[in-house]
Amino acid sequence: MLPVPEGAYGNFFEEHCYVVLHVPQSLKATQGASSDLHYWVGKEAGAEAQGAAATFVQQLQEERGTLTVLHREAQAHESDCFRSYFRPGIIYRKGGLPSDLKHVETNMFNIQRLLHIKGRKHMSATEVELSWNSFNKGDIFLLDLGKMMIQWNGPKTSISEKARGLALTYSIRDRERGGRAQIGVVDDEVKAPDLMQIMESVLGRRVGSLRAAMPNKDINQLQKANIRLYHIYEKGKDLVVLELATPPLTQDLLQEEDFYILDQGGFKIYVWQGGLSSLQERKAAFSRAAGFIQAKGYPTYTNVEVVNDGAESAAFKQLFRIWTEKRSRNRRLGRIDKLIHVKLDVGKLHSQPELAAQLRMVDDGSGKVEVGKAQSLEQCHCQHRADLGCDQSLPGSRLGHPQEEETTLTDVWCMQDLRRQPVDPKHHGQLCAGNCYLVLYTYQRMGRVQYLLYLWQERAGHYGRGKSAPTTRLFHVQGTDSYSTRTVEVPARASSLNSNDIFLLVIAGVCYLWFGKGCNGDQREMARVAVTVISKKNEETVLEGQEPPHFWEALGGRAPYPSNKRLPEEVPSVQPRLFECSSQMGCLVLAEVVFFSQEDLGQYDVMLLDTWQEIFLWLGGAAGAWKKAVAWGQEYLKAHPAGRSLATPIVLVKQGHEPPTFTGWFFTWDPYKWTPDPSNKEVVEGSPGTASLISEITAEVNSFQLSRGPGNGRAGAMALQALKGSQDGSGNELIRGPKSGGVSSTSASINGALPREQLMHQAAEDLPEGVDPARREFYLSDSDFQDIFGKSKEEFYNMATWRQRQEKKQLGFF
Repeated sequence: MLPVPEGAYGNFFEEHCYVVLHVPQSLKATQGASSDLHYWVGKEAGAEAQGAAATFVQQLQEERGTLTVLHREAQAHESDCFRSYFRPGIIYRKGGLPSDLKHVETNMFNIQRLLHIKGRKHMSATEVELSWNSFNKGDIFLLDLGKMMIQWNGPKTSISEKARGLALTYSIRDRERGGRAQIGVVDDEVKAPDLMQIMESVLGRRVGSLRAAMPNKDINQLQKANIRLYHIYEKGKDLVVLELATPPLTQDLLQEEDFYILDQGGFKIYVWQGGLSSLQERKAAFSRAAGFIQAKGYPTYTNVEVVNDGAESAAFKQLFRIWTEKRSRNRRLGRIDKLIHVKLDVGKLHSQPELAAQLRMVDDGSGKVEVGKAQSLEQCHCQHRADLGCDQSLPGSRLGHPQEEETTLTDVWCMQDLRRQPVDPKHHGQLCAGNCYLVLYTYQRMGRVQYLLYLWQERAGHYGRGKSAPTTRLFHVQGTDSYSTRTVEVPARASSLNSNDIFLLVIAGVCYLWFGKGCNGDQREMARVAVTVISKKNEETVLEGQEPPHFWEALGGRAPYPSNKRLPEEVPSVQPRLFECSSQMGCLVLAEVVFFSQEDLGQYDVMLLDTWQEIFLWLGGAAGAWKKAVAWGQEYLKAHPAGRSLATPIVLVKQGHEPPTFTGWFFTWDPYKWTPDPSNKEVVEGSPGTASLISEITAEVNSFQLSRGPGNGRAGAMALQALKGSQDGSGNELIRGPKSGGVSSTSASINGALPREQLMHQAAEDLPEGVDPARREFYLSDSDFQDIFGKSKEEFYNMATWRQRQEKKQLGFF
């Protein structure tokens, strides 16, 4: 086993095996998280290499203990977790690597290879035969000739695939050529004759038409929902595999002295090892999984993940209906952990988006509220959906509470007969079964007006439309502060009561506020305020045990109800997860981005962020599938193997208008990343700038040094000369251009540095001949560049395009 240099991360030779250890570094990522140890097998790897890697993995596992998740990965079938480490993509290289050579040689220009690039959020580049026979209509191919790299886009590829493919092309150039290579893009063969001339000089003239791409075999959500739990144990000399349960799975099925396999539809196999399982069982985890895969007839490349009791991955936990972390040993000894109540400071929501995300509130509720009522869901087009009994903490509306004087402005409408009608403000907070409600909340953030549009609809099982409400009604008063208190109607019978809560009984217009013996002073105080929404009349207080006879008669007679003192609730351990959404054959397909950041959100993406209490659907500015987003969110909940509630709120978020309840789930967030400069008419792209590179590079290929217009034969000659230089490694190396510049070239007259005075604050027509006005900073000397920008050219061109533009404007180079 040899260490791989950091510059070669993401390159994998087919004849080798690799071991990858990932340890979360950020504080957010390490809260309850474990490290991940991956064992990767190339498709041409021999038994000796696999055995050496497996032995090394066992040694690492023993050293690191049980707080490590083990993964077995197979080439081209890696888990989303593994692929998330290597952005913008993985590179598969033919053959093996002699022990006396470096893993990746930098600045090697004597090379000819063809890479097949494909994928969605997680791209991969596979070295294939250098022939037109390798091409197809639906994928991207990169002809790498050392000093010249040509990305050929199939006619059926989407613009998002082209952008991600180009990001991978730039990454290969920067890591393997030190940035010193020309990049050209063939998006339309007719419009790129010079680049096609180069390709045909290497590949020959293409004969016949291109073949269609192989269809993707992505696993959809319905397939992933087909899970089964098996108990694995030894009986004598035999190994017994006993099917234990199907969804919904509960955590108590896993006993700490036992060993289990969870089969996720043959797509992935999880092995769970109890805390009291033996060392021999732990060492046999992979072999038992391999035997299970063989017995089921699954492909040998089926992904395997081994998790230990107390160190389960987020993906594993969310296959269960609810998952709670084990409490400390104090509880086992009979002691109950003490809860500490901390007063909520809503003033911190603006400065602490992570707090806003946890509380699901964008601010302190001082914005403007507009409420509308609709008779059917079809009448409503919503941005945020909540359901009866699962209400969002609605900022500003303060449902169930009087408005603070002059702190909010409230305009209310209802939809009746497809027309908007106002709702009386005194009925705000009263959400009636049989109706849909629209609530528009307007607030200010960073000097900009922001909007939240909610759609509230009744949950199935309550009083339906057209049915009159009963004369006796019972309401459960929940919460202890003005931001969480709500009144929810429950069945009017004695068994609905609870000694630890407060209930409001309404009998023919007369109100009785019932206090259980276990409720505290805060509950009582907020209950008296909350019930004013139900009735403006004075209510009669009834203490548990002192109820008048007609109280029980209204509830159908006395009956047992919960009276035991509640223990502190187990808080579900849920880690937010981010997915890219797409559709295949009409079914939802998700690709998870593990250890996600803002950089993972691209303008062509529809991303799903699952925080368990809410589902966010983030829509990129150029995403064309936004109309499908709500349906995808609902399909995600329906197909979730944990049996998720269909009442879970679904939130649509548009690029550039993210509320703190969304951004707070990210480790860092730059609110100006997608803000266009008013002085610049160009749109600042929402990803690392790669989408705009496609058009920029294509234009430069046709108009820059490689192509100077029709009838100019010199362009083709220059291209072929560059090709010749890349083949023999001789001649002057091409100077590296900006990351956003695509093909870069300089004339002999300016093949060196120019004084800063000739480049800074100069109009385009006043620049020296041959200087590209859009990249004038490139012609500075290295020392001047460092002095002006405070960084090297390489560091500058590795920045996002929008940041480059921002700095150039500030320093007079735009």
